[in-house]
Amino acid sequence: MKLQRKNRRALAFGALAVSGALALTACGSDDTSDGGGSSASSTANASSIKCDDAKGQLLADGSSAQKNAIDAWVKQFTQACGVQINYKGSGSGAGITAFTNGQVAFAGSDSALKPEEVTASKKVCSGGQAIDLPMVGGPIAIGYNVPGVDKITLDAPTLAKIFNNKISKWNDPAIAKLNPDAKLPDLKIQAFHRSEDSGTTDNFTKYLIASAKSDWPYSGGKAWQAEGGQSASGSSGIAQQVKQTSGAIGYMELSYAKDGINPVSIDTGASAPVEASVENATKAIADAKVVGTGSDLALQLNYATKAEGAYPITLVTYEIACDKGNKADTLAATKAFLRYVASEDGQKVLADNDYAPIPDDIIAKVRTTIEGLS
Repeated sequence: MKLQRKNRRALAFGALAVSGALALTACGSDDTSDGGGSSASSTANASSIKCDDAKGQLLADGSSAQKNAIDAWVKQFTQACGVQINYKGSGSGAGITAFTNGQVAFAGSDSALKPEEVTASKKVCSGGQAIDLPMVGGPIAIGYNVPGVDKITLDAPTLAKIFNNKISKWNDPAIAKLNPDAKLPDLKIQAFHRSEDSGTTDNFTKYLIASAKSDWPYSGGKAWQAEGGQSASGSSGIAQQVKQTSGAIGYMELSYAKDGINPVSIDTGASAPVEASVENATKAIADAKVVGTGSDLALQLNYATKAEGAYPITLVTYEIACDKGNKADTLAATKAFLRYVASEDGQKVLADNDYAPIPDDIIAKVRTTIEGLS
């Protein structure tokens, strides 16, 4: 794992030459983080934080996919500035609801704001509205637990049938065709999905819609729509169920796919199956387009990409804040924290947390937008 992480870091920051930023989480989250980067890089990053007038505490909620990487950021920021950040990580839907109800200073979401959510935000953003700030990318791993099978390749139609209860055994002919050298057991598939509204669900199902529409006859969104399967709360809940259940499969942010959970490789139609990795997710994000207007930086991802080495099941986590009309008592701390996680120095721990950086041209726009928050 350490060697893989070093390789990821070298590729992400050398060959790809992109920089990115993390999104927000908190000290009391329920993730399984190993704490992020080394103590040396943590000290360097903490000393570079510009606190300005940041003070007090920040309440936030939203995406659970970003929590593993963010614990390290919160620790460093609190150490440097003395600002306490409490990020619940209840899911993207809960975070946006809390934000539009005026309960949190910012929210995290793995999906861009919907028009009705922007409209709802105007009642808490005095003279402004909520905007999307892409802060961190990452692959959505399809983790599985099949004893004796260390590598499995699946494609979009097969995944759609598995999560739509059309394929129920691991030795199904469709899976066997994609894995001719694997000894697949006659084992029941236990498919797990998110129980709450989730941006991870939204991105995973957007991939199925884009790449296997005939096998996934649903409209998509943060809520799980297919019947059957089993549910769990948060990426950590999915990972726990997959880890302890023989025959299980579920979707989760990459850093949760460890300790007995193997990630699926995806057959995209490229020359070789693509592994879920930081560098492969970055290749996919590089193909994204900014589709937001004004200061909103919502991205459009290409879920049906067939580019060599591009991992298609990828999400971008946004931080949601008011462009204008942020609460006066939290504005300074919010800007200071966002400035830190979007900074070049702040990106040095990304690879250690299995997250993918946002490309240079996009993160430069994020930094400019943060400075203009009022």
